[in-house]
Parts: sequence; C-alpha cells; structure tokens
Amino acid sequence: MDLSVVILAAGQGTRMRSRLPKVLHPLAGRPLLEHVVQTGLELSPEKVIVVYGHGGEQVRDRLAHLPVQWVEQKEQRGTGHAVQQALPVIPAQDLVLVLYGDVPLISSDTCRRLLDIAAHDQLALLTVELEDPTGYGRIVRDEGGSVYCIVEEKDANEEQRRIREVNTGFMAMTRERLEGWLCGLDCNNAQGEFYLTDIVAKAVRDGVPVETVSVGDVIEVLGVNDRRQLAELERRYQRMQAERLMSEGVTLLDPARFDLRGTLEHGLDVTIDVGVVLEGTVRLGDGVRIGPHVVLKACTVGEGAVIEAHSHLEQAEIGPRCAVGPFARIRPGTVLAEGAKVGNFVEIKKAVVGEGSKINHLSYVGDATVGNRVNIGAGTITCNYDGANKHRTVIGDEAFIGSDTQLVAPVTVGEGATIGAGSTITRDAPAGRLTLSRPKQITVENWKRPQKKRE
Repeated sequence: MDLSVVILAAGQGTRMRSRLPKVLHPLAGRPLLEHVVQTGLELSPEKVIVVYGHGGEQVRDRLAHLPVQWVEQKEQRGTGHAVQQALPVIPAQDLVLVLYGDVPLISSDTCRRLLDIAAHDQLALLTVELEDPTGYGRIVRDEGGSVYCIVEEKDANEEQRRIREVNTGFMAMTRERLEGWLCGLDCNNAQGEFYLTDIVAKAVRDGVPVETVSVGDVIEVLGVNDRRQLAELERRYQRMQAERLMSEGVTLLDPARFDLRGTLEHGLDVTIDVGVVLEGTVRLGDGVRIGPHVVLKACTVGEGAVIEAHSHLEQAEIGPRCAVGPFARIRPGTVLAEGAKVGNFVEIKKAVVGEGSKINHLSYVGDATVGNRVNIGAGTITCNYDGANKHRTVIGDEAFIGSDTQLVAPVTVGEGATIGAGSTITRDAPAGRLTLSRPKQITVENWKRPQKKRE
C-alpha cells in the first residue's frame, strides 16, 4: 500500500510568546517542522501533507523548498478536525501516518513499526510510560489488557489520571478506516474540540484491533510548547549528536559544550574543543583540530589543518595542513591551498590563497588571487570596492607585500615582486622588482613640540 504522511502544524503556540509560528522555531538550526518533514520523506511516501493554520503564509514561505502539499485549517477546532482537512487529498487506498510539527525527533524506524501494524488493517498507536504523565491523554485498557480508549487529562477522572501509559498522538491506519471514524467525531468534551484520539474508541466499537508500539527513547515524543522545553530539547538533541560522533571516533573535549546545526562528515582523529558551532554541511579531514569557540558554516577543512580559537569561517575551503586564526574571519568564496596560513584578525573574502602563502595578522584580502609562497605583511588591504563595483587583485608567486600596504584594485603584483612597507599601489607592480610609494622622509630642524600654556 502507498503511504500518505499527514503532519499537523496548525497550532498557535501561544506559550512561545512569539510572532514566529511555533513550528518555525529552530532546533539544531532547522525549523521544528522541517525535522518532521524530513522524517516523513525518509519513509518514501506518495505524499507528505502539512496541515497549517496559525501564521500559515509565513510557514509556507519559509519552507517553500520542501516537497509537501499544504492544506489549510482555517479554524483551529482540534486534531480530529485538522486531519479532516487533509482527508480529501489522501488517495483512497493509502495508509495514513499522523505526525506532529512540534514533535521534531520522531524517528523513521519508529514510524515504520506503526506502519507495519496498520498494513494489517489495524489501528496503530505510539505510547510511552512517563513518571509524570501530567498533560497527556491516558491509555485506558480493559481487563484483558486491550486498549479501550484514550481519555484526555481534562476529561479524566482521578483513577484514570493515575495511569502512566500515555498517548503520544502518533498513529497509523488505512485511509478507509480513518474516513469512517472521522465522520463520527463530536466535540462533546471539556475543550469543545474534535479529538483525533476519539477514533480509538470507535475502532474498538467496530472490532478493529488497536495495537500499541512503545517508543524506545522518550526524546522521540517530546514536544515543544514553550521556550524552556525548546531549550531542553536542544540540549538533549545536541548531547545525542555528540554521543554519536564520539562513538564514530571524534574527540569532543566537552560534549556538553558542542552544537551541530547541520551535518558533519569527518575523518579519523578529529579533535573539537569547547563551544564550537557547526552549521550546514561541514567536512573535516583526518587529524583536523578545531579550537575553542570556532564557528564553521558549510566549510571543508582538509587533513591536518588547524582552526584556532574564536575564528569564524563560512562557505570556505581550507586545504590540508593550513593554519587559521585565532580570531580570523574567512568569508564565502575563500579557498586556502595546502599549507597556507591566516593569522589573527585577518579577514578574507572571495579570495584564493596559494600553497604556503602567509597572511599573518591584521589584514583584509578580498576579491583576490594570491599565488604560492606569498608573504603579506600586517595591515595590508586590498582596496577592492570603488563605491560602485568590486575589482580584483592578483598577486604572483613568491611576492612579498610589506606591512601597511594598500593595493588599489584592479591591480597586479608580479611574480617575485616586493612592495615596500607603507605603500599605496595603484598601478601594476612588475615581477622581481621593488615597488614602493612613499613621500620623502625629512627631519625638521629646531622644531619644538607645542606645550600647554600655564594658567
């Protein structure tokens, strides 16, 4: 049977106290809803349907890149009503899996266990036992242990509230069964809503077996209702990521102070210090060492390279055995060839730096091509912007750029050329020769430094 995944994402999320819809708040750098959609897509469904409501256009615009079908719930009248809105776009012969846009860490393996049950014309429920079940609907079983119904906490009596097995909301069934049960829902309850959970009692009435799956790790069913819960889930998720990386051989000097907000591909013997943040797809080669409080966004770092403390790298390619930082900023479009060195308080943007070249401190190199074994002194600036357009600087192999040099692009410094310190270079500098531009140094005789007048 084909599969339709229905993700409920219409809630207002008032406890978040935010203009941003709850399902767009980020977990590990991605919106909560995007995590759930990704899990749904891993199941190879015929379609993924997102039922949206509060802040709907904002949700759709932010996640327009996702291959989902959007269905609006114009009135928030409960989970049963939300699924009813999706029913017309679900093919008649499909299995239906219901997920939640604010419960981001449900696994595809757990979903498959539910679908295996539903494929045999049974209603599959995901449950969990909690020490404190406050706020959850309770799973009520008969004397034989079979599920009888689900009772929401606001409608439960004292005996039912003592039940520790609770409903997670995740369920699967055939579309044919779902349609029949949804048609009979009513809103005669404490909240005046159409509860999706009421279909359990209807399944029992119809003689359809209700089978439960117990979740392996409670983190899979933890939802987000406020910022405290979001922060707690972030830390639990990051710890889970850290544990996985350490089991794969990555050294994390403190796994409690590490954030992966994307994907990390790594080689052997990688070491990551405290406070490091990785975003997007980051690739680290064998023996890479990342110092404390470094940010890497969509970067590749080659074998044996070292990124020192407090450096910020984005959309850059760092070659083998390079050294970057501390306090360096490497901006998009930068490529450092093998053995290049970029020191403290250096900013590089959209530049290619050749093998063994050094830009050790306090310089800006933007829109440039730097050859091999070039030395760029402190305080050097490539003046790449004329107020309207960007221009390129080209520096040949083995050139030496003296400190406090301004290279006014477009300009070329030839192979083996030397630029004297303190120069402003506005024309091409020939290969193998010294070029400098300085006013003549003079000493003024009999000059006296001004002094303050006495009162």
